[in-house]
Amino acid sequence: MATTTITLDDIVKQETTEILDSLGLSLSGYFNLAARQLIIKRRIPFDIEAPDPAPNEATRRAMVAAEARELGIIPDDTPAFTDVDDLLAYLDEA
Repeated sequence: MATTTITLDDIVKQETTEILDSLGLSLSGYFNLAARQLIIKRRIPFDIEAPDPAPNEATRRAMVAAEARELGIIPDDTPAFTDVDDLLAYLDEA
């Protein structure tokens, strides 16, 4: 069997090892498992997902305002419409 050295961030290694320990796998066993699946499937054996981006300043402010309205901290002055034409006219003014 060949020996391979990999570099992991300390925190990533610690968290990965804790999870694998709870599953009864070693870090080496996991990488062997992943490598074998790569060979069998001829593709990365898991989905690669990017974390959701953090909301920007405008979005954060809107979220805080929405929660404040929901909690009754500030008045809910959001207009309500029962007619589509009134809604469209309001949007045209904005």
